[in-house]
Amino acid sequence: MAKRKLTKNDELSMKEETLNISYKRTCSCSEKHINCLTGKEWVKSQVAVQEFYYTKDDIRDKNIHPATFPIALPTRFIEMFTHKGELVLDPFVGTGTTLLAARNLGRNAIGFDLKKEYTDFARKRLNQTTLIDKTKQIVVNDDALKVKEYIRSETVSLCVTSPPYATMLNKPRLNKSMRADLRKNEHYLKVQQYSNDPRDLGTMDVPKYAEAMGRIYKEVFPLIKKKGHCIINVNDLWWENRRILTHVYLIAALEKVGFELRNILIWDKRNLVNHVGIFGYPSNYITLGSTFEYLLDFWKP
Repeated sequence: MAKRKLTKNDELSMKEETLNISYKRTCSCSEKHINCLTGKEWVKSQVAVQEFYYTKDDIRDKNIHPATFPIALPTRFIEMFTHKGELVLDPFVGTGTTLLAARNLGRNAIGFDLKKEYTDFARKRLNQTTLIDKTKQIVVNDDALKVKEYIRSETVSLCVTSPPYATMLNKPRLNKSMRADLRKNEHYLKVQQYSNDPRDLGTMDVPKYAEAMGRIYKEVFPLIKKKGHCIINVNDLWWENRRILTHVYLIAALEKVGFELRNILIWDKRNLVNHVGIFGYPSNYITLGSTFEYLLDFWKP
C-alpha cells in the first residue's frame, strides 16, 4: 500500500509532538507580576546602562563563533520578563548561550540557527551541564522564518537574541580598535563570517538586513504572549567611513510588523575592552563602537 503524503498540518503536529515543551509558569507569583524578582532586584534592572561580565561558562573563542556574548546578558532579561517554567525563544541561537541561561534559571527555551556546526555545538554545550531540572532547552537547526512550524501561538513569554550585525563581519579584520602592536593576532586579515548561506543575515547590507529581520519577527509576533517582550542586542555599523544606524532600521522594521518599542538600554562594554589603540587620530574623530551596544526592548501590545 502506498504511503499517504504528509500534509503541512501533519508535519506541524509531528514537530510539536517532538518538541513537547511546556510554557506555563511553575512559580507561585501573583498573576499580575511580570517576573519573580523582588523589589530590590527590580530597581537594579531599571538602570538603562548595564554592564555584563564573562564567566568560566562563557564561550569567547572566535574560532568557535565570531560574535559571542556573555550568559549574563540573556540572564538579566530572562529574570526581568519571565517566570519559572515559562518559554524563552532565541531565533539566532549560535552556541546556545540563551538556552544555557534559561536552563540555569528554570525556564524552558527553544533556539534556532541555520548553521549545523553551531547547533551541534550548542547541543553539546547543553549536554555538558550537570544541573537537574524539569525544564527543556531545545536546539533546532532550521531557518528562523519557520518558527511557527515548531511553536504554538501566544506561548512565548520572551524572545531574546543577539543576531548577526548585517555585514559587520563581512570583511578582513584589521583590528583598528586595538593597540598597533597587538593588531596582528591570529584573526588579523581574516574574514570571520558566520557562513556563506545567502539566508544568513551577516551577508546582507543594512537595509536588506532590516527587511529580513522584519520578515522573521513577523513570524515571531503571533508566538509571543500579549505584553510579552522581545530583546534584540545590536550595534551600529561603521562602513566605508560612514556610521550606519542599524538600531534605527531595526526599530522601524519591528514596529512595522506590530511590536512596540518600550525601552532602549545600553550595554556598557568598557569593562571588556583592553589595550585600545588610537583610532582615527589625528584627523578623523570616531567613537569606539566596541565600547557599547544597544539592547532594544520591544513588546507585543
